[in-house]
This record gives sequence, C-alpha cells and structure tokens, in this order.
Amino acid sequence: MRHWESMGLLAPARGSGERRRYGRDDLARVAMILRAKEAGFKLEDIHEMFAARAPDARREVLRRHRAGLVRRIAEARASLALIDCALGCEHEDLTTCGRFQALIADRVDAGASSDARLDGPVAPRPADGIRCRSEGA
Repeated sequence: MRHWESMGLLAPARGSGERRRYGRDDLARVAMILRAKEAGFKLEDIHEMFAARAPDARREVLRRHRAGLVRRIAEARASLALIDCALGCEHEDLTTCGRFQALIADRVDAGASSDARLDGPVAPRPADGIRCRSEGA
C-alpha cells in the first residue's frame, strides 16, 4: 500500500506519529484498486483512470484494456478448444488428427492476420467446443 501511496493511488490521512489512518473512502479506493488489478489493469493504468478528469481520457484507458482483454479471451478460447480436442482424440499420434491440425492451422492463420478486430464482442469460433473423434470424425 505504500507503493500505491507513492504512485498517488492512495492518500490516507495521517494520525499522531505520522501513522496512516485509512477511512471508509480509502477502503473503497483500495477495493477499486484491487478489483482493477484482478481485471488485469496495471497500476499505471489504474492511476491514469483515477487521475483522468475528462471522461474521454478514462474511456481511452478502458478501451485499451478492453482490447487486450478481448484478445486474451480469444486466445484462451482457442487454447481450450485445442485442449478439448486433445482430450477427446483417439488418434495414437495427436499430430495426425485432422481436427487437431485444423485447430493449429487456425491459430497460425490468426497469428498471421493483422485484420483481427479487438474492439467488438468475441464470437465463438466454429472449432470451439467440438471434440475430436477417431478416424470417422
């Protein structure tokens, strides 16, 4: 919390002997900081949001964070689809599974694409939730 204070995120009152005294507003601020950290915000971004006087400045910080979060969610969904495929696959060699190969190819194609939109909702991809099966799949 001293680090937060040095960054300007907290400014608790001082009591006798310069001891910090945290009031209800300080506790609410701590809760906001913790929640923002849980959401993946960096302390610098949290400070920028709190310091922003104009709503547009605050929204810009939120938009940047949202874009990164949308990207991480998409990556997590792709990883989950790959794991689900591997768990349900009956191929002796997973790398010979057509479904697994398609999921890997999707990842390679997604990494090569610079046109991916990060500002909209994340739609499930066709591969999400589909399990691999033996040769008949």
